[in-house]
Amino acid sequence: MIKQIAALHSFRGWLLAFGLLFAAIILFPVLNIFVPEESFFHIPDYMFPLLGKYLCYAMVALAIDLIWGYAGILSLGHGVFFSMGGYAMGMYLMRSIGKEGVYKSDLPDFMVFLDWKELPWYWYGFDYFSFALLIVFLLPGLFAFVFGYFAFRSRIKGVYFAIITQAMTYALMLLFFRNNTGFGGNNGLTDFKRILGYSLQDPSTKMGLFMITALVLFLSYILSRYIVKSKLGRILIAIRDVESRVMFSGYNTLHYKLFIWTVSAFLCGLAGALYVPQVGIINPSEMQPTNSIEMAIWVP
Repeated sequence: MIKQIAALHSFRGWLLAFGLLFAAIILFPVLNIFVPEESFFHIPDYMFPLLGKYLCYAMVALAIDLIWGYAGILSLGHGVFFSMGGYAMGMYLMRSIGKEGVYKSDLPDFMVFLDWKELPWYWYGFDYFSFALLIVFLLPGLFAFVFGYFAFRSRIKGVYFAIITQAMTYALMLLFFRNNTGFGGNNGLTDFKRILGYSLQDPSTKMGLFMITALVLFLSYILSRYIVKSKLGRILIAIRDVESRVMFSGYNTLHYKLFIWTVSAFLCGLAGALYVPQVGIINPSEMQPTNSIEMAIWVP
């Protein structure tokens, strides 16, 4: 296994990859903490959430490249998976506020404002980070699996598949804009206070989230590289080029496309979960079709 991973890159390639990781999790924090503020080399506190946001976008581009660049599946709906991960994390962060909201209630402020009397059942469990993390891992992948199964089994591909994914994200955006869905309506979820007991306004927390995002991006890249360099990756490229010949060779292309589609959604949801605590808000505008189109533009 270790030899297979080592073979994914040349020595120079690994040196570059680990150099970038070292810069993100070691060099940047050192330049922030130990270099004087008046120095040219000092990295200010506000840069960490900004760079962390860009790293989340890089994870999304990586996820889309897996399906579009290597399997020929163009998705214009990955904003849905990004938002699912973001909302799952946002729900945990909202529950972490407790009674420190404007209305001093156990319910989130937007629910009090809308005269909700009790917490909806689908909010149960989000008091716990482990439960929220489980939903971040499972929900985008499970939703993508079900959607992809019916789409790929029906042999929908090309521009038709792209249009369907765009319709999917538009439909869910309209659903989340409704106040009675219990997700904050057009304002979404915001005013987060802490994560795992650490204040989100503390510069050290922002730095820590940036470092975690950089590490997750690095591991996501290794996973993606491993997939595309394996036999599975070669079959995906063949499906992208001439799917009919792959089918005539005895391969069930449904399984391969469904697998890479689900992995891509999982990575996108993980990016959304890392994005929300660093940006401080998640709302239905993240599901706009234009956002998903921009995500596809990031790939080339």
